[in-house]
Amino acid sequence: MEEAKELKVEEENIGTPKSTGTEIEVDFQVEVEKSKIKIMRNLIQNQDPSSKDTGLRPCAALLKIDLFTFPKLCLLQEVDDFMIRRFLRARDLDVDKASELLLQYLSWRRDFVPNGSISPSDVPTQLTHNKLFMQGLDRSGRPIVVVFGSRHKPTKGSYDELKRFVAFSLDKICSRMPPEQEKFVCIADLEGWGYSNSDIRGYLAALSILQDCYPERLGKLFIVHVPYIFMTAWKVVYPFIDSKTKKKIIFVENKKLRPTLLADIDESQLPDLYGGGLSLVPIQDS
Repeated sequence: MEEAKELKVEEENIGTPKSTGTEIEVDFQVEVEKSKIKIMRNLIQNQDPSSKDTGLRPCAALLKIDLFTFPKLCLLQEVDDFMIRRFLRARDLDVDKASELLLQYLSWRRDFVPNGSISPSDVPTQLTHNKLFMQGLDRSGRPIVVVFGSRHKPTKGSYDELKRFVAFSLDKICSRMPPEQEKFVCIADLEGWGYSNSDIRGYLAALSILQDCYPERLGKLFIVHVPYIFMTAWKVVYPFIDSKTKKKIIFVENKKLRPTLLADIDESQLPDLYGGGLSLVPIQDS
């Protein structure tokens, strides 16, 4: 079903056609992606038959079945054209590199999430920190995620639980995306962040999972209320951020916080602590 579905061209990656020449360029880009998706699908299925697209996801969407709630129906290793396209774009349409990354993801998924999904009971300590929330959509229809850096407690909870929490959260976010939307927006609020919250190992683990297992899912990251001492940790993490992700990160000055957020998020969808109309909803309840 997904193969027959027209792939949506994202303006931020390709650009909006403004002339005949641009339209030709866009059409060519679309055809190149479609061709490489077919090639990559064959490569992946030959090496990992479990990746075959059964069409379950679109059927579940039509029936309004919540795949996150029913993990045995979820089959998150099922690979549709949109997933292939995300991995391709993450590797600049290099089929070999994208295929290698996707196969690594499928292997990781089988080992790390053997039951199809991670439940709240698998990440109890992380949830008690009450640090991640999701509600509302930005002007492009992307889900809005808010994370509070000062609520992260590296000494409480294991390293493995933190990684499970990252996957749990990203799965939750992806499962709540509107139709034809593939990305989310994140507001990382560092007000009150101190050295006791610093967790380089944890940051790198989260970054690795985001970039290697959920490529092209992050649409934009606003980092707000940034204390000067945070830059010490940032300098360590920054070299590990890939070039595509770096372009999506915006450090926001306190005096420009509200206008910057309102440029991307309507006031009715903005979290109330930033002067908007929506209350924060914990990730496990969203």
